[in-house]
Amino acid sequence: MARSVSVWFVLVAIVCSVTAISAEESSESKEFVLTLDHSNFTDTVSKHKFIVVEFYAPWCGHCRNLAPEYEKAASILSKQDPPVILAKVDANEEANKGLANQYDVKGYPTLKILRNGGKDVQEYKGPREADGIVEYLKKQSGPASAELKSTEDATKLIDDKKIVVVGVFPKFSDEEFESYIALAEKLRSDYEFGHTLDAKHLPHGESSVTGPVVRLFKPFDELFVDFKDFNVEALEKFVEESSIPLVTLFNKDPNNHPFVIKFYNSPNVKAMLFANLSAEGIDSLKSKYREVAEQYKQEGIGFLLGDLEASQAAFQYFGVQESQVPLIIIQNNDGKKYLKPNLKADDIAPFVKDYKEGKVPPYVKSEPVPEENNDPVKVVVADTLEDMVFKSGKNVLLEFYAPWCGHCKKLAPILDEIAVHYEKDASVLIAKLDATVNDIVNESFDVRGYPTIYFRSSSGNITPYDGNRTKEDIINFIEQNKDKTVKQESAKDEL
Repeated sequence: MARSVSVWFVLVAIVCSVTAISAEESSESKEFVLTLDHSNFTDTVSKHKFIVVEFYAPWCGHCRNLAPEYEKAASILSKQDPPVILAKVDANEEANKGLANQYDVKGYPTLKILRNGGKDVQEYKGPREADGIVEYLKKQSGPASAELKSTEDATKLIDDKKIVVVGVFPKFSDEEFESYIALAEKLRSDYEFGHTLDAKHLPHGESSVTGPVVRLFKPFDELFVDFKDFNVEALEKFVEESSIPLVTLFNKDPNNHPFVIKFYNSPNVKAMLFANLSAEGIDSLKSKYREVAEQYKQEGIGFLLGDLEASQAAFQYFGVQESQVPLIIIQNNDGKKYLKPNLKADDIAPFVKDYKEGKVPPYVKSEPVPEENNDPVKVVVADTLEDMVFKSGKNVLLEFYAPWCGHCKKLAPILDEIAVHYEKDASVLIAKLDATVNDIVNESFDVRGYPTIYFRSSSGNITPYDGNRTKEDIINFIEQNKDKTVKQESAKDEL
């Protein structure tokens, strides 16, 4: 399955000093983003306690949009004391691909924050415009946790729109405080942290609270929750679990988007109820859904409530229609999905119970089966994958593609030529499947990008194709891997 991944980088400043130009020209040509490659990356990073690196590709539109904002941010941050360094690496360059693999770059642009000479690596999770980059990196390059000495300090840090973690301590020198700071360093790219000697400075503070205690403030459910186990792993688990709402709301309010991202990034099974949240009678549906979420919250299931107006991309991804709402979808970590359309409030609990007991059959997203399939390259959809590829008795070359993929568009006429080449060979089938609108439930295929090509021989051997995308190379690959005889059923099909 295609994954998805997004990360950021911010790195500073190099002056392109050309000795033969005037001071004015030199100022205009100055670049503040440092250019790194495989030859100077390790040496440069090792000299900095804090540096941000963008891994980019020259052809990437998002990278081109980021470039002027990144340069502007680098210029501003170069004047900080100490300066904050922003850098970039052309990860598309063959010599730099080892760096891209080392830092798990799966898309562009990917930005990483490297601390302590590169020993500690964090994803950049901030904005992509200059002012936002600057503010985010000022916080990231400063202390991981801010001391709160007054109510005013606490008010500046804590508001009703974000997660904030605050440690209350009798002193800032004991083992519990050290564990808390270690936690703050580890999670600083995801949360804001503070610490104080006096709980009275905090919202909902009580003078009797002397600590050590960690209080997590959140804009949902019970608004704050305390924790007193200072094992770093236990603290991290507490913060991660407490920062997800019992029911995550997905609508057009941007303040909810960070919690939606956390929901989809969590390791839990995901239950998603999509409905028109302005419709009559919706309160009953929401109430029943919340009751079920409360019942299963300790059983590894997360719950999301999506407004119809904001969920169009999700509908397209799952291959469902507006006419099916209210609609609940449960998705396992293995990608399998379970669906109940047009449900009522009293249907929610029985459906989740049946899912837990294994009584609900999986839902497979599929395009309609083509009424005609007469082109040289045959169209496969999820509902015909088994019959056309696994039960056809043929040698099948199958392309998994995306309609928007440029490489797929270039490959299309080549596959047409190959299919024409094999028109009179009953043993070979050239086929394609649109992986953006069809689920790939067979574990034999690992589709992580487009185009992905597999060959299945008539005897069942499955081989990925990683060679050049030319007619000659692909035909040679087919000839080397196909079975020379086909099952009798296949020959009958051609009659």
